Amino acid sequence: MTIHMSVPGVPRWARIAAWTITLAVLPASLWRIGAMTFHLPIITPSPIGPEPTLGMPGELYVVLLSIFSEAAAFTAFGLIAGWGEVFPSWIPGLGGRRVPPLAAVVPAALGAAVLTWTWTFVTVNILRGHDVHGRALPSYFPLNFDDWKGVLAVAAYAPLLLWGPLLAVLTVAYWRRRHRPSR
Repeated sequence: MTIHMSVPGVPRWARIAAWTITLAVLPASLWRIGAMTFHLPIITPSPIGPEPTLGMPGELYVVLLSIFSEAAAFTAFGLIAGWGEVFPSWIPGLGGRRVPPLAAVVPAALGAAVLTWTWTFVTVNILRGHDVHGRALPSYFPLNFDDWKGVLAVAAYAPLLLWGPLLAVLTVAYWRRRHRPSR
């Protein structure tokens, strides 16, 4: 079974939701990489440049964060695809066994809650002119609608607000599909 195919019983809206999650994360990833790794003129440059994070250059951190974000978003397909119901054969000791529904539902539900809270919190703070620590946003921060750079930043990050809620509805649909009482 390929990754884009869903198992029987998955409604069309759930397939669209899984694709939407992956595609909703992509603009922010591309914006981050373009702005902070390739230094494209889509933001007013920070006077200090990308700061080192987790002991690595800021540019590398941004690329790894973007790859991790896309990989995390891709896991939504496990809620509609066969590999979310039966472990792939290449996993030692588990290959070919049924995935216990709670093994998918618990992390997906926690992820949905954390993502919904995080992106709502970030959005509210930014709209109030603060960063996530409550400090005033720096002057070079691109959130404004005075020029195309601010509009581009908002357009890149706004879809992230969909990630948590869409993951939540996919999780409920997965649970209902997998937890049906036996006849």
